[in-house]
Amino acid sequence: MHIENFKFEDKKTFIVAELSANHGHKIEIAIETIRAAKRAGVDAIKLQTYTADTLTIDCDNIYFTIKEGLWEGRTLYDLYKIAYTPWEWHEELFRVAKEEGLICFSTPFDKTAVDFLEQFNPPAYKIASFEIQDIPLIEYTASKGRPMIMSTGIAELEDIELAVQTCRDAGNNNIILLKCTSSYPAPIEEANLATIQDIKTRFGLEVGLSDHTMGFVAPIVAVTLGARVIEKHFILDKSIGGPDASFSLDEKEFTEMVNAIRQAEQAIGKVTYELTDKVKASRKFSRSLFIVKDIKAGEAFTEENVRSIRPGYGLHPKYYREVLGKKTSIELLKGTPIKKEILR
Repeated sequence: MHIENFKFEDKKTFIVAELSANHGHKIEIAIETIRAAKRAGVDAIKLQTYTADTLTIDCDNIYFTIKEGLWEGRTLYDLYKIAYTPWEWHEELFRVAKEEGLICFSTPFDKTAVDFLEQFNPPAYKIASFEIQDIPLIEYTASKGRPMIMSTGIAELEDIELAVQTCRDAGNNNIILLKCTSSYPAPIEEANLATIQDIKTRFGLEVGLSDHTMGFVAPIVAVTLGARVIEKHFILDKSIGGPDASFSLDEKEFTEMVNAIRQAEQAIGKVTYELTDKVKASRKFSRSLFIVKDIKAGEAFTEENVRSIRPGYGLHPKYYREVLGKKTSIELLKGTPIKKEILR
């Protein structure tokens, strides 16, 4: 499986910077954010393609007013009106991303967004957590034949199963599932990253993490648990403000996260019991059998004059019991490594 020039067979983590609402409704900020994401070392930049009217209706009754959390008191319509990325920006943002050598794709929130995004030949589509139950949207998006990345934040197991089957029924088997906690910011104790391995085993698909926790401990742990995609909100400067600013990483923080992920990849390595040359060289500091008290010719080796100590120039300690009781034909001084040839 691949997304543009990124091949998942290469065992590298696909790191995605989520632009989301972090542009203050200024295209100049959006463009500079893409350039900053490149400097931070990401593989891709992701947009969101919707308007307040494609997501909800302008209504302020109890059903459409947010009652708790970061956006308490706002209506859904007002929130999305503030957070959306103008559609007329997309062409320029896709162009800048390509210029920077970044993969660029988006999250469509309805069919009109999919139709609009098709003109940019996006290498993948992302289905947001709250849309994983929108089966008609998933079916239509999957029918375009592009890789489908789906967040599972508000999904129960049967929701995930239905979403995956919907993609497959549409003839699309290029699916990536992202573990996600749809809380903003998400408490780290609710990340439940152990689920990543279960998703991979249960569905036989590539898996990743869409993270809303503070900092980047969760993404690093996720990579060690098999996450192949890390998606995190990116902001040029938190002073820009906006609905997502508090749980987004700035350029410095994102760079630190990318570097930590790359180091984690190296640390994971492969299953092996072979020793590197450096480790082999260190074996001389391991334990072995030594004379620890002067012995005259004809004397026996005892617990008083033979010990297993560092360094490792003598016999393996596994021969300790075999050595005890044997006699030496020559005088041996304290600090002499025991070799087979001195035993009789």
